[in-house]
Amino acid sequence: MNLLRRHPIALGLIVLVMLSALTQVPPLVDVASGAPPPDADLVRPVLYTLFAPIENVLDALTFLSRDRALACVGVWTSALAVYGLLRRGTPRRRLVTAVLGPAAFLLLCVSAVLLPRPVPALVATDSTLTVIDYHAHTARSHDGRRGWTLMDLADWHADQGFGASYVTDHRVPFAGGVEDPIRLLPGVELSVYDQHVVVLGDVAPIDPGPFGRDTRAMLGLFGELHRQGAIGLASLPEYWVHHWDDLDAFVAAGVDGFEIVNCSPRGLAFPTPARTRVLRLAGARDLLVVGASDNHGWGKVTCVWNLSSPSAHGFGANRVLARPIAVAQGDWQAWTAAYTQPWLMFTSLSWSERSSWITWILVILIYRAVPRRGGDPTGIGILARSLSLKILKLKRLPGAPSAP
Repeated sequence: MNLLRRHPIALGLIVLVMLSALTQVPPLVDVASGAPPPDADLVRPVLYTLFAPIENVLDALTFLSRDRALACVGVWTSALAVYGLLRRGTPRRRLVTAVLGPAAFLLLCVSAVLLPRPVPALVATDSTLTVIDYHAHTARSHDGRRGWTLMDLADWHADQGFGASYVTDHRVPFAGGVEDPIRLLPGVELSVYDQHVVVLGDVAPIDPGPFGRDTRAMLGLFGELHRQGAIGLASLPEYWVHHWDDLDAFVAAGVDGFEIVNCSPRGLAFPTPARTRVLRLAGARDLLVVGASDNHGWGKVTCVWNLSSPSAHGFGANRVLARPIAVAQGDWQAWTAAYTQPWLMFTSLSWSERSSWITWILVILIYRAVPRRGGDPTGIGILARSLSLKILKLKRLPGAPSAP
């Protein structure tokens, strides 16, 4: 009971890590079926597993939708500030704690966006399948990260198991030509009448003006793309937010497919019922469905991969594999993010990650539980000194052999 009173956070975390295993979800799901893919696995580097507590938290922060991110940051920074003010100690110490807590959390959020770190990679067992991304950007996009080059984009994808990616900068066609470390394919993204269209293929520059008057004009863009030998995909979240009642018109106009997962903060808000409707429509009309990292140079991890089959066409040509924590974003109210995002993170941990969590918690718990003599500095030496004293006491017990 004394241990629980002195270290409630550590013991609470151990309970959460173990309790969440009762509702454990796979680390990766086929978005169409909801089941783990039988021919692909998410491989975590050794350093990722070793430092799983920090890696998992950074991933969870990356996979927040925009509204849930705002709510999560607001609740946690406020809670940490209040906790600091209510702690025992001098007014100055309480004030410092109330400032440092929220600052540390905000630093963690910034680290999720900028910190270089080991990341999981998708490994497909079928060599005929290509792991591909259909939607990604460089600094040539107006909202791309400054200095984010084609090679940066290629390296970002290669680290996560991709074998190819389309480069779809806003209004700036990419003609291809990069083959290493992965193949970068030609594409462009066009914005017309509240709809973003991801263009796959080598096309001449297209003036979006004539297609931006209204919905009917916008739909004419698909015909123009077909005349140039390219295909057009409706991007998230625009068709869901602005053209949800026009999906049949999209199909009639010649749309080649739809994004059903998009890793951007706004795209992650796409809910499961809406995704199910698009999957049914695409399946009935034999249209392509894809996942998109929508990478702009920010963030280290993707939430989605695609397995593309060269021998299939239409709906069967591509399978979308995603992290469950990402596809669940649209199914939870924004105000719940402060507690549902940690729970979603814990339920998706592998057993190796759970072991890492428990090991780190116990190491810190033991370190903090070791009694200190007055004037002793904090550090690992405290633990070593405590163990040394116990050994000396054992040697001095009655009946113990004396040193020669």
